[in-house]
Amino acid sequence: MHTHSYIYSINYDIHNEELCKLESRQIFGEEEQDNLLFSNLKLNPSISPFIRSRFELILSATDYSGLLEKIKQKNIHVNGFKVEYLVLSGDPTKYTDRLSKLKDTGYCIEGDPDYINPSITYAIGQYKNTWYFGVLTKHQTDWLAHKKKPCSFSSAINMDIAKALVGIASKGDQNQRMLDACCGVGTVMLEACIAGFDIEGCDINWKACRSTRANLAHYNYTAKVYRSDVKDLTQQYDTAIIDLPYNLYTSSNDASTFNIIESTAKLAPRVVIVSTAGIETHIRNSGLKVSDSCTVEKKGKKFARNIWVCERM
Repeated sequence: MHTHSYIYSINYDIHNEELCKLESRQIFGEEEQDNLLFSNLKLNPSISPFIRSRFELILSATDYSGLLEKIKQKNIHVNGFKVEYLVLSGDPTKYTDRLSKLKDTGYCIEGDPDYINPSITYAIGQYKNTWYFGVLTKHQTDWLAHKKKPCSFSSAINMDIAKALVGIASKGDQNQRMLDACCGVGTVMLEACIAGFDIEGCDINWKACRSTRANLAHYNYTAKVYRSDVKDLTQQYDTAIIDLPYNLYTSSNDASTFNIIESTAKLAPRVVIVSTAGIETHIRNSGLKVSDSCTVEKKGKKFARNIWVCERM
């Protein structure tokens, strides 16, 4: 009955709405609806700051009793399982009814459950008059440990923005080789490393490089950091991220901005750029074209960051 293999549950605050929708467009080719995204793409939910779970659909039915019968017919035998009720948008089922349905579903599976350390987590839920049963994979929050990195700049991008940039630049493909062209203290590199990406970074500021290396070492991540102007790099990458300098710790002007963008464009055919200033002319003159974009407000601050997704012309 279901035409998609997965349901992704999405959550974001108002400040990140545009960023979340940009990420959805770049990874899935469409925006989320009702905080849900139906897809045939299998993605680790922890690659995104906004994806809360991946629901891998096994069975579906137009009514609850029909779903239970299908689960019984599936003859599932597994020890250490757990069943959760996934509340999808518009589901009116009350809490006590959800508990009852969890018990019903558990009785349809042969084996001993484990509610603390399950070997597999199944889920049931309904959306628009269709009931679903499948395997639930939750977002892992271990990346939040990066909040306690030993080195930081007050102007550095937030962790959730950094994680989203990695997903946007790679389109969720963990085989992509990445460059962080202005790595700063390594906020983007930390999120790429924990998600399993092959990433390298560079920065012309030696203090920034030292801070990035210290942060990577603190979490036992291995990634190369070059103390170099990006124009002097010769390696090729699948994609690159540029969080342009804000003229605080590293000097920034039109000439240096254009140098960074133009040089990075020669190293990667896909470049995601973050800036607080308008740089459309620099992007165009560097041989790139903007394929998508959004604006992200810094929570509690009166300035915004513009994010451009660019492709080599």
